[in-house]
This record gives sequence, structure tokens and C-alpha cells, in this order.
Amino acid sequence: MAAAAAASCEFQLPLAADDLLRGDSSRHYVVQEVLSVRELPPAIAAFRAAFRGRGALAVLQHFDAVYSLLRHFRALDTAAKEDALELMMQVVTHHSNELSTILSDSGLSHTDRDAHLNALKMNCYLLCGLLEAFEMEAFKSGLAEVDPAGKNKKSRTKVSGFSWEDEREPLLQLLTQLLQLDLRQLWSGLVVEEELVSLLTGCCYRILENSNIGLQRYRATREAATHLLATALTHYDHMFSATLKITQMLQHFEHVASVFAQAVTLWAKEYGLKSIVGELLREIGQKCPLELARDTSGIKGYAVFITELAEQIPALVLSNMSVLLRHLDGENYMMRNAILSAMAEVLLQVLNGDQLEEAARGTRDHFLNTLQAHICDVNGFVRSRVLQLFTRIVQGKVLPLTQFLSVVSLAVGRLKDKSVVVVKNAIQLLAAFLSNNPYSCKLSCSDLAEPLEKEVQKLQEMRDRCREAAPTITPEEEWEAMLPEVRAAAMQILRPLQEEEDEEVLEVEETAEGTSEQITGMLRKLNYKSAVRLTQKALHRFHGQEPFSSSKEKNEETTILSILKRLYTGFCPGENSGDSPCDNGSLTTEEAVLEEQPQEQPQMELVKQEMLVQYLQDAYNFSVKITEALSLISKLMYENSVSVVQEAIEFFVTVSQFGVPQALLGVRRMLPLVWSKESGIKEAVLNAYRQLYLSPSGDSERARAQNLVCSLSLIMVDASLGAIQCLEEIISEFVQRDEIKPAVIQLLWERFTEKTQCSPLERRAAVMLLGMMARGKPEIIGSNLDVLVTVGLAERVYEDYRLAEEVCNAISKLASNSKPAGGKNSVPFRLPQEQALFVCLSEAVSNGFAQPSSHWIPFMEAAVTLIYQLAEGPEKICAHILQVCSQKALENLQEADGQKEEPGASPSRVSDGASSLPTFLLLHLVSLVGQVALRQVAHLEVSVSAELRRRRILREEGKTKKRKERSHSSAIKQRPRSTGNDTTMEEELGLIGASADDTEAELIRSICEIELLDEKHLFSAFVPLVLKICNNPGLYSDPALRAAAALTLGKVCMISSEFCDSHLRLLFTMMEKSPLPVVRSNLIIAAGDLAIRFPNQVEPWTPHLYARLRDPCQSVRQTAGVVMTHLILKDMVKVKGQVSEMAALLIDPEEAIVGVAQNFFNELSNKDNAIYNLLPDIISRLSDPDCGVDEESFHTIMRHLFSYITKDKQTESLVEKLCQRFRTARNERQYRDLSHCLSLLPISERGLHKLQDNFDCFADKLQDPAVYSCFQAVLVRFRRAVGKPETKALAEELEQKLSACHNQGLDSAEMCQEGDKTPLPEPAKRKPTAAGCCRQPLSTANRDDDDDFVTPRPQALRNNKRAQKSHRRKKTVITFSSDEENSSENELLAELREEETPTKTTPITRSSTRRLR
Repeated sequence: MAAAAAASCEFQLPLAADDLLRGDSSRHYVVQEVLSVRELPPAIAAFRAAFRGRGALAVLQHFDAVYSLLRHFRALDTAAKEDALELMMQVVTHHSNELSTILSDSGLSHTDRDAHLNALKMNCYLLCGLLEAFEMEAFKSGLAEVDPAGKNKKSRTKVSGFSWEDEREPLLQLLTQLLQLDLRQLWSGLVVEEELVSLLTGCCYRILENSNIGLQRYRATREAATHLLATALTHYDHMFSATLKITQMLQHFEHVASVFAQAVTLWAKEYGLKSIVGELLREIGQKCPLELARDTSGIKGYAVFITELAEQIPALVLSNMSVLLRHLDGENYMMRNAILSAMAEVLLQVLNGDQLEEAARGTRDHFLNTLQAHICDVNGFVRSRVLQLFTRIVQGKVLPLTQFLSVVSLAVGRLKDKSVVVVKNAIQLLAAFLSNNPYSCKLSCSDLAEPLEKEVQKLQEMRDRCREAAPTITPEEEWEAMLPEVRAAAMQILRPLQEEEDEEVLEVEETAEGTSEQITGMLRKLNYKSAVRLTQKALHRFHGQEPFSSSKEKNEETTILSILKRLYTGFCPGENSGDSPCDNGSLTTEEAVLEEQPQEQPQMELVKQEMLVQYLQDAYNFSVKITEALSLISKLMYENSVSVVQEAIEFFVTVSQFGVPQALLGVRRMLPLVWSKESGIKEAVLNAYRQLYLSPSGDSERARAQNLVCSLSLIMVDASLGAIQCLEEIISEFVQRDEIKPAVIQLLWERFTEKTQCSPLERRAAVMLLGMMARGKPEIIGSNLDVLVTVGLAERVYEDYRLAEEVCNAISKLASNSKPAGGKNSVPFRLPQEQALFVCLSEAVSNGFAQPSSHWIPFMEAAVTLIYQLAEGPEKICAHILQVCSQKALENLQEADGQKEEPGASPSRVSDGASSLPTFLLLHLVSLVGQVALRQVAHLEVSVSAELRRRRILREEGKTKKRKERSHSSAIKQRPRSTGNDTTMEEELGLIGASADDTEAELIRSICEIELLDEKHLFSAFVPLVLKICNNPGLYSDPALRAAAALTLGKVCMISSEFCDSHLRLLFTMMEKSPLPVVRSNLIIAAGDLAIRFPNQVEPWTPHLYARLRDPCQSVRQTAGVVMTHLILKDMVKVKGQVSEMAALLIDPEEAIVGVAQNFFNELSNKDNAIYNLLPDIISRLSDPDCGVDEESFHTIMRHLFSYITKDKQTESLVEKLCQRFRTARNERQYRDLSHCLSLLPISERGLHKLQDNFDCFADKLQDPAVYSCFQAVLVRFRRAVGKPETKALAEELEQKLSACHNQGLDSAEMCQEGDKTPLPEPAKRKPTAAGCCRQPLSTANRDDDDDFVTPRPQALRNNKRAQKSHRRKKTVITFSSDEENSSENELLAELREEETPTKTTPITRSSTRRLR
């Protein structure tokens, strides 16, 4: 029955599988019975047997069996599924081969054709059904796969021996082979059923939906599907359906974008299906941008498809680009990025070169202008992408020179972008511009300005010569050229009945001469119609007057033309108007040709010169832009983003290779980054210096070494001490990695020993470099110590003290790098006192003492430091030096006493009654005393203390070892346990070591307090001299001497707390009153060291330290900022409201000081809640009008400080605190400042509730427009950040209350003015104070009254007196102290408790004092 039904009825491809179970069985094939799972194996076997007998037509009788298998596919075992798939592929393969013969047979009967048609449909349906079932099963198993590496799947595959992934490719190839037949013959030459084509292509789409199809191992499957779809597109009119399906899949499956981009490329190139590109792009272009903005699910697929398609077939994308341009105005940034990327690909691959036609050139310029416009796109991802595209365009050398500067300017502007990615790509683009610039390998503005000026001058001279030699065109010749147009204008005006309706109204001048000039001017402006009209009117008015007289026989047109000719030729001023045309004579043709030839050559040279000038001008402008970018990028080197910092470093490496002078500043500026905690940044700095200095050019190793040494020496010229320390870290890293060749070290020694000719500066640089390398490998110095002493510190030391100083610094690396091999308890590295090094140093210091030299003091300081670092018993050596120098000073004094009766006094000597000394001798003596004192204290606190501890530990270890030996030998004997337990407990508690540490520290302290300044000690002889110089600035007026004495006083104060306490008043008086900035700076540094060593003594003087933050001198303010940064961050200063002085440095006019303040707050923000706790006090102090900070500066400071408030709880608490402060604010300036601070906070929903709860605090202040606008700004920012309806309702409610109070305040103010006629008090006027040093001084600063410098009483006594005075106060004074901490009275005491006493007494380094002197 089934066979007969299949043969007689048409098989119709169903839309759903169930459609085959119902329907009209007389017309269409219907499945008679769905077999059960148990009945399937014999049915499939019968089908196989029938296939062997009848071939592919066997499906007509056994369709129901395979259909039933599809219905029960999930319930079947794997073997049955595999057998069914194998059978159907054999059937379809056999049928395909059979059809190739049958379709070519013209005598095919109608019955056979119908049978083969039904069999084809059935076979295709069943095979595609199996494909669908297997694909679905694979998809579900992939979702259920636990192991992402697919190990379980591989194991199952090996067991079963079947892999569906391997079967897909031959199946698709079989379907492709089937479609390649001329199947229309089965439909009597008509069109093949669309359902069959959709069935077969649907298999391809279903396979392509698999997310793994993009993997490399499935490449053959992708290609098979692509060829099948290409066959359907070519032979079966599948274009429309494919367009819709591909567009739909791009929207729902992101992974197919790359697959279809490759497929469309293949179809266009190999199958000639170029129209599908336009269809797909048109379909995407017709998508509504608003809908895409709402539903972003399909955007990424479209974007990737467009981008990759443009990369592969840009010419076809270009022809259809217009349909996509509407999406450039859409909201979705991914579509904009895709279209802009497509434009860039077109520019790179199609619209490039100089041979473009006019239309192509216009398209290129349009694309470039579009890309430039989107450099300033509202979305950061678009801006970043466009910069990347321009980087590729520049690297591809397809950017026209005319657009170079405009793109560079835009890239420089993006360096200030808020987005880190944009800034990074802007730097990359500028680096690409540098590497691919068409101008020059050297881009120095100064080098380009000179040739530009010279060539411009040459161009001007050439223009002048050409202008003089240019042939003169006579007025008659000009008139002959104009005549046709003038005649046409005259005919148009004089023609009857054709006057223009919008005829211009022309007024004739009073005189004929004026009218003539008016007509001539119109002719020059080519306004022929107006000239004719005016001439026509003038003929009637000035009839008979020249030049408007004419013969009567002429008609009007001829008359007007003759008058116009006379006017133009007679009144037209030419350069040679004095020469009549007939004077020149007429030239023959040969003469004219001979004249033209020499005239053409100057013109060509002029054009070439103009091109050269334009080229040089462009190169100069490009160099200017790069220089502008350098200053911006150098600031980016200290951004928080690691990637931006790395790009900035790489940029300066690129710039340095093009000889831009400012690049050296950036190379030096990156030096401190070598200390960065980010390994990527540190490695970037090392790589930069490796590229710049460790890869020198040269034919031989010697030449390369010379170039490397020269470049490293150059960077040390005028380098600061900090830069040299950074360079030392870099070079030591290179040495440790063995990246510096021995030839370099050998050359440095040759320079130092003058075996190689070099300047004194190069010798010093060589010693410095050797010292830097010794930090990585101390043996570089240690093995050549005798050479250093002999050459650098021998007899010629007096010729170059700076070289000797650098020799001392280099030798000191032995002390800093010497690590005992035996461990921490080994004997430290020291040299005996008889070492030649110390003999030479003593002689050099002593002999140079009596010689005036500005470089002796730095050398002396380095020498004394080296002696204390390396010598055994350094105090003896330095005491001997002091004695010798003192003796020389006394001898000089005695000589001066012998000459005191001689008339005249030397201005370079300091007189004191009957005796006088040269100023430089006193200066040397005072400096020597101070340096020895400081080094002696450091020696006791560090070296001696460490040695005492080392010896104690060795003694304890020896005792412990003996005790263990005794206990081991008497282990058998019985002994009492109590003593052993007590000793063990003491050791475990660490009581022995702790008490010993205290004993050693007390010993050192007693030596410093009692012995060093005792009358028997050497220092006591010099202290009165130092005090006398400090106390008598009028007598000792030399600035250098006063600076040295002040610094020595600070160093001597480091010895004893008692001496320090008794002389702090003198020290701070000099710090405040000295007119010399160097004195004030030195004493600030000294006070910082004293605050660390003796915190209790210095604490009462802390306000005087803060006062220096407002010093009028920039260097003093900077030094004070650095010192206070150290003290505050080390918790050596109690931080309260006075930290507002540090905040005020944020508006200093000096950029370096602003950087110090920013660094301070950056470091302070790393401490928990530090800035949050200080903000209320800072706001209160700076908002006080008496503080001297104007409102604009206050806003600048607050913007910076509030950027550190990032936690929600901090924000909410600050909202409440600031609202409460409205109640205690004393003037309108403080109202405005508090409201501005509120506007800076990112207020959340809870913060808004705080505003609601504290509304009464500021309700009465809302009448001030500035206060009201700040609260409005708070609400605007809140609405942007929050999208919940209930929170928006809360914001609207608060806004209504704000508006009501504001309006109510304005109404009451008007009523007050109208009713009482009493004017309202004016707002507080802003004082016109400048930022920075022009702020008002603190109450304790810069007063002429010396009463301020009475030593402050201890904190406890001051608190008691304050408590007594508080009972007599009648009026309450509102203070703005911090309400964050409720400290008890004990917490406010200046004296530190024992656990707070600092154990580290190392002073702040005085590296900057040497430069300040």
C-alpha cells in the first residue's frame, strides 16, 4: 500500500514533521504508520535490502521506517543512529549519481520522472532530518559537557569510533553535489521548488549556528557549507532568502560574523556574486538606528561583519558605503566604529596613491574629514578607535600631506582626554607620526627655523624679480579681452521690451568726472551691466561734455561702447601707464618666441621655490606641534594608568631618535619612575635607557664604548642630585645583568687617569659613572682603590676639588655595598687609620682649608663622610683635621693682629674689635665643625650602636654555646630544674636582649648629651663662635658665612636635646627673620631633622614650621613643603587644622610647589580616612576671609581634595557635617564655600536623605543665588546617576523645597526693602588677593615684634591657663575645629608616650642644602 501510495501521490515537503501524519492521502503522501522502537531494526534492515535491489527508489516503499526513526531518535542507541545515517548517505549518493544520467535522458517517462522527484524529496528530507537530529544532540551534549577541554568527549569518541563533527563535511559535499545537477528537469524545466532549496540551505545555516564552527579544525566544514550556499545562490535564485537569513543570524549569533564575512568574500571573488555585498549592506543600513540603540544584541555581529568584510573586499564595500552612513549619527558606538573602520580600510587599500581621479580624491578627503570629526566623538571607545585607525593610516603612508597638521593637532588635543585608552592611543598616533614623518630625520624647531627664514627671503626676492620682469598688459589689450562680454551686456540692456524687472537703481554723480570714475570702477569689478546703465544715464545728463560727447550718426550701442573704451583705456592705471602703446612698437613672431623662452624658466624656478618654502613651513609647524605634545606627555608619565605611562616612555624614546631638543627633558623626567612599585613601569624605563644608551652605533667595540660613555656623560650635565641617584639605580641594574661591556669600564678608567684626552667635566663624569657601576659590582672600585687615591686625592687634588669630591663618593660605594660574608654578626668592613686613603684625605682637607675655593666645602663634606664610613676610629682622624685647621686659623689671626695698625681694612675680612679673619676661613671652619658634628652623631647612633649590639650578640651566643656544652656533658647527672626554667623563660620573653638594647641606647644617649659638648671635648671650643655669628648678623654680614653658621647650628643641635632646647628660639628666630632665603631653607631642613630626633622639644614650635609654607620666596616654600611632607607622613607632627597650609600650596603660582602638595595629598590618601578626617578643619580655615584665600582658589583646592573622597560612608558623613556647619558659619562667604563643597560630593540616595534630614540647617541660606545654584547642581548630578522612580521622586520633593525657600527668601527680601526702606546687608566682598605667596601671613609669621619668639610653654601648662581663662569669657567665639575626633586631654599632650617614641633617628637627607648654599 505504501509503495503504491508513494508512486501515485506527490510527496510534499512538510513545514513540520507532524504534517506528514495528516492530510489528503489521495493527493499527497501521508505516513501510514509510525513504527515503534522495537520494530525499527527489521524495518531498517528491509530498507537496506530493498536499496540493494531497487536503488534509491526503494525509499518510496520504506520512507515510513526512516521517518519513524527520526520520531524516536532520542530513544535509539548510537549504533542505530549511525547505521541510519550511513544508509541514507549511501542512498543519496547513489541517487545523485543515477540522476546525472537520468536527467540527460530526453525520453524519460512522466511516471519515472515523478518517481525520481518523490524519491529525491524523500531522500533529502530524511537526510536533512538526520542532520538536524545529530546537530541538536551535539549541541545539547556540548552544553552538558563539564570539562571545558573536552576530554570526556574525546574518550567517548574513541570508544564509539563515530564523530558527528567528522561526518558533517562529507554530508554537505554530498548535498552540494546534488544541487549542482540540473534538477529543473524533474520539474519539466520549470523552477525548482523553493521548499527543497530552503531545506538544503537550512542544513548549512543550522550547522553554522554552532558556536564552535569558527574553530580552525572545522575549517573544512565551513568551506563545504559556503560552497553549498554559493551553489544555491548561483543556480537556484537564493539571493533574497540568503540576505534575510544572514542578516537574522548576524543579529542573534555573534560568532557567525567572521564566518559570513569570509563566505561573502568567497562568493564575490570566486563565484562573481558581488551583488550580495550590496544586498547585505543595504539590509543592515536600513535598520533603524533608534531600534538598534534600544536592542543592542545584534549590533556586535553587524559591526564585526562590516569591519571584516571591508578588510577583505574594500572596493565592493566602498561602492555600497553610502547606505551605511546614516548609522554614523546613531547612538550605538559599535556601529560607528565599524563604519569608520571600513572607511579606514578603503583608504588603506583602495583610495591611496597620487594617481587618483578627481571623484576618488573627493571621496578620500570626505572619509578623512569624517574620521577627523569622530576624533572628538562623544564616546571614548569611538575616539580611541579612530586614533587607532589614523595610526594605521599614517603607518601605511596614505595620509595626504595637506592633512598632516590637522590630524596632529587633533591628536595633541586628545592628550587631555579623560579616557585612559584615548590618551594611550593618542600617544601611539603621535609616535607613528614621528616615525613616518615625510619632513626630516631631525625635527628641532631651532634647526628648521633658520633655513625656513632664509628660503622665505629668497622666495620674496624671486617674486620681486619676476614682478619687475613680467610683461605689461596695456589697457587696450585688456579692453579687447573684455569687449565681447561688455557688448553682450549692452545688447541685453538696450534690447527693447526685455528690461530686467529687478533693475538696479543707479544714481549719477554731480559731475562728469565723478561719474567717469564711478563707471571705470564698475568695469574693473567686471560689473558690466551697471556700467552700461550708468553710461546710458550719463549720456542724457552730461550730453556734449567730455567724455560723454558723441557723433550723432552712431547708434546708441556703438556710442556707449566707444565711451566705455575711452574711459577704461584712459583712466585704467597700469604699471607702465606713462608709455603709449605705440612707443613699444610691435614685435615679430620670432622675437616674441625668443622672449617667452627665458620668461618661462624663472616662473618654473619660482614654483619650485614656493613648494620648498611650503615644505619647510609644514616641517616647522609639525615640529612645533610635536614640541607642544612633549610637555603634555611628560606630565602623563606620572598618571595612575600603567599603560599610559609605558606609552609615554616609549614616545620619548621615539622622539629622542629624531633629535628634538626637548626630548632630553622627558628622558630625564622618566628617571624617578625607576623606583616605581609597578614592575612594568620600571622595566619600561630600563628598556628606554637600554635603547637610548646601551645600543650605540659604531664599527668597533671601542667606538661603541666611546659613544655610550659620551651619551651617558651628556645626560649628567646639569642633572640634579635626585636624577643622578635614579641614573645610578639604572646603571647598577645594567651592571648586575652584565649588560655593560668591560670595554666601557676600561674606557672610563682611561678617562679618569687621563690616558685618553678629555675635559675636566668628562673626567668627573667618568668617576661618577664608575661609582654608579660599583653599586652593582663593588669590585670595580675595590680592585682599583689605589688608582683612585693616587690620581684623584694626591697632589693635584687642589686643581679640581669637584673631581676629588666625586672620587670620595665613588669610594663610599664600598661602604654601602659591603655585605659581610659571614652574616649579620660579622665584623663590618673598615680600613685602618694608617690607610693611604685617609692620609690623603686629611692632607687634602687641611691644606685646602687656608685656600679660598668655592668647591672646598662640598669636597670636605664628602671627605668627612667617607672617613666616618670606612675608617677605624674616624673621630680621631677628624679631630686631628679640626686641630690642624684651627691652628691655621689662629696663625692667620695672629698675622692679622700684627698688621692691625696698618691703614685700610680689607672688605673680605671680618673684624671684631682688635682681631680679624678672612671671611672664607671662618666659613671653612664653621662648615667643617658642623659636618664633623653631624657625622659623629650619625656614627654613634648607627655604627657604634650596631657594633655594640653585634658584640653583645656574639657574647650571648658564646655563653649559650658553653651552657649547652656543659648541659650535654652533665646530661646523665641529676640537677635542679628551677634555674634552667627561669633562664629559659627570660630568654623566651626576650627580657635579656630588650634590657641590653635599652642599656646600649642609654649609653649612646649619655655620650651625646654629656660628653660631646662638654668643656673637655673639642666641639665646645667652636660652639661660642657659631653662636656669635648667628647672633650678630650685622657684624658677620657675608651671606655664605651666615648660611653656613645657621646650618652648623642646626647640626650641633642634633647632638644634645638640652643644647637643642636652649637654642631653638635662636634657630626659629633666624628661620623667620633672616632676609636670606638660603638661611631659611637650611634651617627648615635642620628643624625637620630635629623634629624627628627630639620631637618633644620641637613640637611647640610646629606653627613656625607651617608658617614657612607662606614664605615669599619660592625655594623656601618648596623646601618647607618637602620637609612637612616627610614629617606628617612619618607621624612626627600632630596634624590638625594647620594642614590647611599644605592645601593652600595647591594654588601656588610655582608648578613645582603644586607638585609637592599634590604628592603629599596622594601619599596621605593612602592612610585610612586621613583626608576625610582633615577636610572639615581645612574647609573651615580656608573659607575664613581672613585666611587670604579667595573663592576661586578655594574651589580649586576643594576640587582636588574631594577627589580623594570615594567611599559612600565618607560621602554621607561629610554631607551631614557640612550641613551642620551652616549653623555655625559666620558670613556669606562661608555659606557659599560650604554649598560648593556639597556640590563636589557624589551624593547617593542615602546622602540625599541626609540633605532632607538637615534641611533646616541651610534653608535660610538659600536666598543667596550662589548657594541655591550649588544645591541645584547637586540634584542635577544625582538625577544623572540614579534611575529609580522613588529616588527621582525624592529629588523632586527636595527640589520643590529648595525652590520654595529660595523664592520665599527673595520675596521677604523685597518686602523688607519696600516696607522698611532698609537695604539688605551686602554680601561679603571678595578680597582681591592673589594666589600663592600673596596670601596673608599667619599670626606668628614675619612680625617685627620679637615677643613671638619666646619659647612656648609645655603643652600641659598652656592647657591649664586656657582652662582658667575660659571662665572669664563673656562672648562665645565659634571655632571650626575638627569634630571628627573626640580626643581626651591626654591625647592632646605634646609629650609622646614611651610606645610612641620614635626608634629611628636617621635625619632627613640634606641633599638639597648643598645646592641651596
